[in-house]
Amino acid sequence: MNFAIVGCGFIAKKHAEAIDKIPGAQLVAVCDRVPELMLSYSEQYNAKTYSNVDDMLQDEAIDIVNICTPSGSHANLATLAASYGKHIIVEKPIAMNAEQANTIIQAAEKYNVNLAVVHPNRFRPVAMKLKWILDNNLLGKVSHALCIVNWNRGQAYYDQSPWRGTKEFDGGVLMNQAIHNLDLLLWYLGQPKEVFSMEATRLRDIEAEDVSTGVIRFESGVLATVQASTTVFPKNFEESITIFGEKGTVKIGGTNALYLEHIDIEGIEQEELQQWSEMIKVDPWGTPGHQKIIEDMIEAITSNTTPAVTGKDGENALSLVEAFYTSAAKGEKISMVKDEA
Repeated sequence: MNFAIVGCGFIAKKHAEAIDKIPGAQLVAVCDRVPELMLSYSEQYNAKTYSNVDDMLQDEAIDIVNICTPSGSHANLATLAASYGKHIIVEKPIAMNAEQANTIIQAAEKYNVNLAVVHPNRFRPVAMKLKWILDNNLLGKVSHALCIVNWNRGQAYYDQSPWRGTKEFDGGVLMNQAIHNLDLLLWYLGQPKEVFSMEATRLRDIEAEDVSTGVIRFESGVLATVQASTTVFPKNFEESITIFGEKGTVKIGGTNALYLEHIDIEGIEQEELQQWSEMIKVDPWGTPGHQKIIEDMIEAITSNTTPAVTGKDGENALSLVEAFYTSAAKGEKISMVKDEA
């Protein structure tokens, strides 16, 4: 499979490194408005460089386009790539609003191409273990959950590029950082019914929020509290998800939610639970999530199946962020049941 990357900023490096590790995958082209940003890709991977995306997409050798540009530009680029018959891997968030996300999804369907969204945290060993625990009903009826992202992103982070921290192209801590954790909550707990949220811009000189606290009621009745920030001094403090059930409690945590920080499950001896924890500690990152997303896309194309993280999955996480934003702006609960919205 031949890959092209649009947007050669920081995250594009992860895509290029992942492609390089996969047998049979090759980065053949990159596109960016700034020629200097493409130099390392042409030198290291022998990729062709383009300043115009239309010119690049005319290359029939390209199978898959990885979109790594600012979030507000995803919809136009993904739609264009689909019209050229290219399969699409788009960085999170899939877009900046549900309308844009739908445009991408509809274009992928119209031109019969696969669409995957980069929510790589699903492929962390500890995240997959918790999914297995829930899928096997080991916790019984879930009562509630906690989702925490208390990180540090200093002003210098936002000052790197003029689009960072803007509502049009980037969003704040919910859209840019915590959306991965919201994706996990949806993966674990299903469809949300309603949300209530409050947000603020406390310490960073940006347009969007740097602190957010909200509550989700899922259709199952599960309540979840979400607390996210980029204001923690002096570095990342905690990323965690804790799920409380009638037969068990599980917390995946650490500064990057890589470990089983707490686990108690009825009927399973502590020795066995400890073994689960120790096995994850051996290789907490596992295969890099970007590599798993790309490998999964190749498998989906060759086997004519659906990618593991679909455009709809990306839209669902985005819609949850949008509901949080709407709730904070209006100061009221927001229904996520479509016929009540």
